[in-house]
Amino acid sequence: MFTDTHCHIYKEYYEDIPKILEQAKNVNITRFINNGCDQKSNIEVLESINKYPNVYGAIGLHPENVDKVKESDILFLKNNLNNKKIIAIGEIGLDYYYTKDNKEAQKQLFETQIKLAQKYNLPIIVHSREATEDTINILKKYKVTGVIHSFTGSLETAKIYIKMGFLLGINGVITFKNSKLKEVIKQIDLENIILETDSPYLTPEPYRGQKNEPAKIFDIAKYIADLKNITIADLSKITNTNIKRIFDI
Repeated sequence: MFTDTHCHIYKEYYEDIPKILEQAKNVNITRFINNGCDQKSNIEVLESINKYPNVYGAIGLHPENVDKVKESDILFLKNNLNNKKIIAIGEIGLDYYYTKDNKEAQKQLFETQIKLAQKYNLPIIVHSREATEDTINILKKYKVTGVIHSFTGSLETAKIYIKMGFLLGINGVITFKNSKLKEVIKQIDLENIILETDSPYLTPEPYRGQKNEPAKIFDIAKYIADLKNITIADLSKITNTNIKRIFDI
């Protein structure tokens, strides 16, 4: 049994969400953490956790949306963090890939949401793209734990996050031919990772070019199990134990 710990199961991406969840169940992907990134998707995450028993939620404001964030969006987060099926604040963080002009605004939004996580005793799901140093420096200021989503960094960076108590979210990127992530994963203990798809993005090989979906967790799991020379069943046990360390699921 596996959990897709990071997906974006929104109506704009999938015409038949029950079918997507059923296809995942057919390959033993039995739980899903649906991640929000703006006001619209946060509302949809809440709808999905109410509709589907095996779907849990994370709500948050993604750094790419910082210029559109309103005070009412922060208030919405506060008003919904007591929902028992909201198990994290995410997807939040820093992203300097497209622009660095709003770095300070991104940092402020990130810290505002980390403070909420501290207050409500929730883990965070962290997006960090071309912003590793700032991400680490901000996280060191707070007593929070969680997941570094879509981790693709160096072994040195992995060790820093692990020492801080964070798990690394590993997805289809590890299967890409030019990915250096496989060399990092070879050198760290599996007790430090969990599996995710980031659906509908980052579809693993050999399906690149197709829309990703939670069922592809199986392909990612098989790749990692082969890489570490263990069975799929053993990887399932390890990653489920890891999930329980971070999430109330």
